[in-house]
Amino acid sequence: MRRSIKILGAALLLIAALAVWKREEIGRLQAVLGLFDADTIVANFSHMDRAFVSRDIAVSGPVMALPAGPAMPAVAGLAEWQAARSVTAMVVLHDGALVAEDYRLGTGPMDQRISWSVAKSYLSALFGIVLAEGLIDDINDPVTKYAPTLLGTAYDGATIRDVLTMQSGAAFDEDYLDFWSDINKMGRVMALGQSMDGFTVGVTDREKPPGTAWQYVSIDTHVIGMVMRGATGRAIVDLMGEKLLHPLGIEARAYYVADGLGEPFVLGGLNMITRDYARLGQLFLQRGQVGDRQIVPAAWVDASTSRQANTVPGDIGYGYQWWVPEGAAPGEFLARGIYGQYIYINRSAGVVIAVNSADRGFRDVGSAQSNMAMFRSIAALYQ
Repeated sequence: MRRSIKILGAALLLIAALAVWKREEIGRLQAVLGLFDADTIVANFSHMDRAFVSRDIAVSGPVMALPAGPAMPAVAGLAEWQAARSVTAMVVLHDGALVAEDYRLGTGPMDQRISWSVAKSYLSALFGIVLAEGLIDDINDPVTKYAPTLLGTAYDGATIRDVLTMQSGAAFDEDYLDFWSDINKMGRVMALGQSMDGFTVGVTDREKPPGTAWQYVSIDTHVIGMVMRGATGRAIVDLMGEKLLHPLGIEARAYYVADGLGEPFVLGGLNMITRDYARLGQLFLQRGQVGDRQIVPAAWVDASTSRQANTVPGDIGYGYQWWVPEGAAPGEFLARGIYGQYIYINRSAGVVIAVNSADRGFRDVGSAQSNMAMFRSIAALYQ
């Protein structure tokens, strides 16, 4: 009996020691498990760095001006839509002027909100810059040319273009509401301080041959990041700050949620204020140019925001990490992320709309359509 008590005591001490040693990882795991709870989701989305490892993106210098313009005319149903979709922030630009700015549910203009998959469009813009500099030879190169650790994985044989268009063929379950899905396993990798590169190398099953079918697979975007790091020998946070966010002229601190090795979560971990999300939209409305400086090549802007993937004709289209809505007019495209994050661009109307939300019903039937309808209603005011 005494021996059993001693063994039990030793086991309890070991558990206690492990709990102290892994306190941060356990805290992050708890944060992931409660990230989308109704009573905390708004605060969580504005303060991701409280729960996760993060990497600041160093920027300084002139800020892209957003001069005040005439207030946006009233839009029927706007307040009801904002309430139904749990919108926390909305910024509207017309011809580069700020015509509407609204913060809700206790948030404010300087909250750095999680972008989720809007971050993919930022990485695409950065990729276009790196490609134009000649650091990557061709988007038809195999990803393993720049990321050789992917040899023998589901990405062996996939081209850069395949991952840019979400046509890698890798088998990956993107169901955010299934605890055991691949996307949620990936979230727990982040929470426990493990390696995103290691997780990606572990993706070995293939759904389809590369380049043959479109299937939204978020881990494809991490592969783009691996390619860029391999091609340049530099960290994504440094490239993003130096080549995109600094010349773009963002006004506030930006940061990435990162894995345990400090590698940024490029497929969804970028955090910025909403006005700075709108600034990327304005950059792309202007075909990659700010003033007399071409930041993102115009040809890349055009290619990345037009249909590139083998999506169903007439349905929503996909470019290089950008979306093309159904029935899109020329120059109409968007970045979007789960729970209601958007950057909508309508070039003919001169309109950019940046929206952050904490929409737990983002997968409800008709939610995406109601969002697009509202964006188009706003754009119609200026056409």
